[in-house]
Amino acid sequence: MEFKDYYQVLGVSEDASADDIKRAYRKMARKYHPDVSREADAEVRFKEVNEAYEALKDPEKRQAYDDIRRSPYRHGARFEPPPGWNHGADSRDGFTDVDASAFSDFFRTLFGDFGDDLNFGSRTSSRRTRFSQRGEDIHDRLQITLREAYAGANRQLTLSSPGARRRARTLNVRIPAGATQGRRVRLRGQGAPGIDDAPAGDLYLEIAVVPHPVFGLDGRDITLTLPVAPWEAALGANVATPTLGGPVELKIPPGSRAGTKLRMRGRGLPGKPPGDQIVTLEIALPPAATKEQTALYQRMADSFDFDPRADLRA
Repeated sequence: MEFKDYYQVLGVSEDASADDIKRAYRKMARKYHPDVSREADAEVRFKEVNEAYEALKDPEKRQAYDDIRRSPYRHGARFEPPPGWNHGADSRDGFTDVDASAFSDFFRTLFGDFGDDLNFGSRTSSRRTRFSQRGEDIHDRLQITLREAYAGANRQLTLSSPGARRRARTLNVRIPAGATQGRRVRLRGQGAPGIDDAPAGDLYLEIAVVPHPVFGLDGRDITLTLPVAPWEAALGANVATPTLGGPVELKIPPGSRAGTKLRMRGRGLPGKPPGDQIVTLEIALPPAATKEQTALYQRMADSFDFDPRADLRA
């Protein structure tokens, strides 16, 4: 028979604490459980992990195993028990809810042969080593439009379940009004399935807002660059301004310059408090398409003593 290095199987050192061994077991049992693993040798590895944990979790069995391991054995090497070895003769009571057939010859040689002659098989032959663990949480991204972020929406998603038994599933997701960039939406019980009737994990969807051709997003604030005519900026005007909730009249103060920022309170994403819409003015010059329009520009040049680059020279 082959010697089995149970520390190597669990990936722990020989001086690992009981807690370290338990953590390593839970991690590897989760990785190789046949219900969720996609590894080709998952069932074989799962049995090895359970056997290793069964040997190392109990202090007396671990001490007995360590005594054998101090000999120069390596994992997979040929093994014969020392003469007179009988540690397993009375160790049956240390095993609960375990199918004896799940153990290797090496294990049964060290810790006892739990066959029908000892009534072990009649008690548990229909049961396998039990491992229960909550399913893993799944994290994914959900792209939404800016209008969906503003008003909220219902989205239908098709996801592929993790694990060996992959299947598509459809979920209805409610996007709350005011969803900001990076916000996480939690769907309880929609993550990876649990093992041995343990609850499933959760699904976390991170919101990613797709850029909008007109509006920008800064936290809960909406940003907008608003073109205005020179006379609207110079004389002042009330201008119909787009918002995500529909057009709203915005008052342009007289003497406004390009780059002036105006705040439209409460016109950003909903929330407590709601965001604002920040409007940056941009002066749009009309083209001189006719002789009359060209003449008007010339009269303006003659009428104004205005140097737009005076500040640069200063």
